[in-house]
Amino acid sequence: MDRHEIEGHEVIDGTVKATGNGAHVLVPKRWRGADVKIVRTTEPDE
Repeated sequence: MDRHEIEGHEVIDGTVKATGNGAHVLVPKRWRGADVKIVRTTEPDE
């Protein structure tokens, strides 16, 4: 596993859920319009 260091304001642990032909992660509504980064920390189940 690679190690990445990211400076930011908040961290939320979540699970990626299937939607249509892709997937999504839900974040708080107050994050709308913010720049975010998603880091996969485990191998996918599929």
